[in-house]
Amino acid sequence: MLIEKFLRHLWAEKGLSENTLQAYRRDLMGFDSWLVAEKYSLEKLDSEQLKRYLAYRSEQSYSPRSNARALSAIRSFCRFGLETELYSRDPSFDIEAPQFGRPLPKFLSEEDVDLLLATPDVETVLGLRDRTMLELLYACGLRVSELVGMEIAHINLNQGLVRIVGKGGKERLIPCGEEALDWLLRYLKTGRPDLLSGKQSHALFPSMRGQMMTRQTFWHRIKQHATSAGIDKPLSPHTLRHAFATHLVDHGADLRVVQLLLGHSDLSTTQIYTHVAQERMKTLHREHHPRG
Repeated sequence: MLIEKFLRHLWAEKGLSENTLQAYRRDLMGFDSWLVAEKYSLEKLDSEQLKRYLAYRSEQSYSPRSNARALSAIRSFCRFGLETELYSRDPSFDIEAPQFGRPLPKFLSEEDVDLLLATPDVETVLGLRDRTMLELLYACGLRVSELVGMEIAHINLNQGLVRIVGKGGKERLIPCGEEALDWLLRYLKTGRPDLLSGKQSHALFPSMRGQMMTRQTFWHRIKQHATSAGIDKPLSPHTLRHAFATHLVDHGADLRVVQLLLGHSDLSTTQIYTHVAQERMKTLHREHHPRG
């Protein structure tokens, strides 16, 4: 099938993560289903059909961001079609991307983070595991997928470093800080052995079955702990990653250091956290200045 051939090409050429490939697959399969329903096909795609599809998505109230993501996947497929001589002309060449403002990421205050981290019952095996995961997530600014994918071999307790394999297979070394290191040592000494009950696993944070935890499972655990902590702010899987970056910038960290820690390939991606810090200062000024 054309779409699967394209995805194998993406994986081989760019080393994209499984999550990114799945997103491409969903967008392209949705597009292909629409083409079939309209009696078109990917093999004979032209720009007018693509414009009609984008108009259809707008009528169905898809968000500009969702439409832009779908168009990005289709553009990549069209370039692949040119390279493989499926198309003689790029059907997406004159298609403009939907315009939308980039929203500031949602983040938790330092007090919110303290509440969240203190919520798991560390006298239980699962509570100790969750507390250690939350501490490491916040201390290192990890993506949830990076955290659940960590293996024992990825940590260096002597140097207090964790090795992360991020998007595109890129590696980075991150210091985890004394607090997270203390919890990690405690978890490795008592929590993980009790969790595995003699089973063998390379996963640093295994599930009760001794297998690598899914990011969906841990995200569900985060939401449960946030509810227990009384945190009613909107959360996303990147909530603690955003908090990590925002709090570093708030405390004067150099933006390029934050970029390296987050694993951003482009500094412009990291610069959004300076806007977050500025918005936070404006809010504090309005709330506390007598003439705010």
